[in-house]
Amino acid sequence: MAGELTELRHALHTDPEIGLELPRTQEKVLAALDGLPLEISTGKRTTSVTAVLRGTAMAPGGPGEPPVVLLRGDMDALPVQEAADVPYASRTAGAMHACGHDLHTVMLVGAARLLSRHRDRLYGDVVLMFQPGEEGWDGAGVMLDEGVLEAAGRPVHAAYALHVFSGLVPRGRFVSRSGTIMSASDALHVTVRGAGGHGSTPHLAADPVPAVSAMVTGLQTMVTREFDVFDPVVLTVGSLHAGTRRNVIPETAAFEATVRTFSEASRARVMEAAPRVLRGIAAAHGVEAEVEYAAEYPLTTTDADETAHVARTVGEVFGEDRYRPLEHPLGGSEDFSRVLGAVPGAFVGLGAVPAGVDPARAPFNHSPYARFDDAVLPDGAALYAELALRRLGELPRMAPSHHR
Repeated sequence: MAGELTELRHALHTDPEIGLELPRTQEKVLAALDGLPLEISTGKRTTSVTAVLRGTAMAPGGPGEPPVVLLRGDMDALPVQEAADVPYASRTAGAMHACGHDLHTVMLVGAARLLSRHRDRLYGDVVLMFQPGEEGWDGAGVMLDEGVLEAAGRPVHAAYALHVFSGLVPRGRFVSRSGTIMSASDALHVTVRGAGGHGSTPHLAADPVPAVSAMVTGLQTMVTREFDVFDPVVLTVGSLHAGTRRNVIPETAAFEATVRTFSEASRARVMEAAPRVLRGIAAAHGVEAEVEYAAEYPLTTTDADETAHVARTVGEVFGEDRYRPLEHPLGGSEDFSRVLGAVPGAFVGLGAVPAGVDPARAPFNHSPYARFDDAVLPDGAALYAELALRRLGELPRMAPSHHR
């Protein structure tokens, strides 16, 4: 299927869509699934595609409800202007598949075709979750609200997602880890209100700019002084705005920050500590601070047994050298965390660095120069399919729902 998968990936890459509404992407996915023995439904609040494949094998254990495995592939692109020199570059200004979601979508299509051919070996059902809106739109949360975990008519028992990397990880290598694999992500929005005036008479105003400056450095001091270095907090102020002219003291100043944490304990502490520090600095400067701390995405946490299942499957299918455990969690965040918060499962990385490129020097995901190698598409599709096939063979059949 390598040629067909590559052709579909290029079609998706040239025509990227952003957010929860991906009508052209949805159309391509539905066309690629056409003719397969799937029960397909689409989202109401988003252009998601949920496909259920019913296995036809009878488990050795006899009667009972067969288990369910979910496979997720995200479909949305980023608001990035592509600069990578590839013949299938984005034709949409300001949009690019810079995170490799086009590969994820195609790998899941490939898995759907593989599993459909071998449904007589499936001791249960597979839910294929084609998800829009991963890049900051909480598409997984929307799909959970719309019932993706109950799409098979029974709860999902295990869930897996693949994610390609354009750098850091050598091409063809699979990586994961048990426990926390990606950080929680929260947002901090701060508006400081003072009293405007003229730059020549600051004593007649209440200048919010020095207060905001102290807040930015105060937050970094908070991170290093109040939190364990072995349970890190990463706080980055990415947006800061104040004033219109150099000789005018503005009435307000504002900034926004992203906060990444790697444990529930640190996440809870920073939610309390950051507003306290900010309001204290505001009081010291004689200004007022409006602080909004918004919880966004939880920790992405993998199940130890499911991660071991991934490592074992990769080793048996591709060779022991193709899997490596990650030493540390990744600093990014994922809305697949919502699925893993409800279902045991694993999040798996796959190196997709182009041939001949040093992974340590390759532009990483979200870069306008990011490039992903089509050669990994068959391996990703095969791993998706093998994880589902093998897990369904290992999971016990459930008692009928009316007996539960």
